[in-house]
Amino acid sequence: QVQLVESGGGLVQAGDSLRLSCAAYGRTFSSRTMGWFRQAPGKEREFVASVSYNGRRAYYADSVKGRFTISRDNTKNTVYLQMSSLKPEDTAVYYCATSRFTDSTRIMPARDDYDSWGQGTQVTVSS
Repeated sequence: QVQLVESGGGLVQAGDSLRLSCAAYGRTFSSRTMGWFRQAPGKEREFVASVSYNGRRAYYADSVKGRFTISRDNTKNTVYLQMSSLKPEDTAVYYCATSRFTDSTRIMPARDDYDSWGQGTQVTVSS
C-alpha cells in the first residue's frame, strides 16, 4: 500500500501561480507513473497531467497544456504540479494518484490506470 499526501492548494486570483506537491509513503514510488486529477463541484474527476516513472514522459490534458507543468523528484518520493496563468475554471479539488503499473512510459490518462489516491487539496481561483 502507499499513502499519498497532497499539499499546496489555496485561494488565488486569476493569472496567479501555485505549486502543488504530493508526497508518497510506502510502496515503491520511483517505478510508477504519477498522475494529477481534479474534480470540480458537480463534475466528474478528470485527468490533468501524468509523468512516467523516470520523469522522461509528461502528458497533459488540453485544458492545461502550456500552463501546467508536472515533475517528480524520486529522491524525495514527491511529484509536483506547477500551475501558472490560473483561470477560474481551474477551481477544483486536485488529487494525485499512483499507477498500478511499474516501469512503464505508456501515457496513462484513465482513472483506471491508477490504484492509489490522495485525499485531495482544494484550489480556488477567483476572477
